Amino acid sequence: MADYPEFTRKMEKTLEVLNEEFSAVRAGRANAKVLDRISVEYYGTDTPIGQVATISSPDPRSLMIQPWDASLLKAIEKSIQMSDLGINPQNDGRVIRLIFPQLTEERRVELTKQVKKYGEEAKVAIRNLRRDAVDTVKKQQKASEITEDDEKQAEKDIQELTDKFIKKVDEACSKKEKELMEI
Repeated sequence: MADYPEFTRKMEKTLEVLNEEFSAVRAGRANAKVLDRISVEYYGTDTPIGQVATISSPDPRSLMIQPWDASLLKAIEKSIQMSDLGINPQNDGRVIRLIFPQLTEERRVELTKQVKKYGEEAKVAIRNLRRDAVDTVKKQQKASEITEDDEKQAEKDIQELTDKFIKKVDEACSKKEKELMEI
């Protein structure tokens, strides 16, 4: 199989993005990564919560957010409420506490659907990369840079690469689904 570093790198990046999305899907335990996508307005700029506060996990089911600037408490609380996190923050005037409830069966199924959606998006991205790679090879053949046999071999190699990454996406999805469904 020929080496296609550019497309391999892009497919690996797609997997990285998928794993980042998975880390934000909570599985019943408190994980500070769920806050990575939530930002708060700080001096006129949307800033991730992790950059304006200390986030700690005093126990497996809760997170504690302590902003460095106390004036941000209300803004952080509002940002969390408006997010898709589904947890109501508790503000005691100094820190914000997020208590993660035990996942219900219904919520687990909902999160599993979200994981499948992320997996499908990753597969579509990989297939788009395959299409781009095949188009590149066809252009090379048209410009007589490679032979027709080389073109056929390259398309076969690109398909094998695509299949390998689709399999990795499926494995990542099933691992995350299994994690979500365990009690």
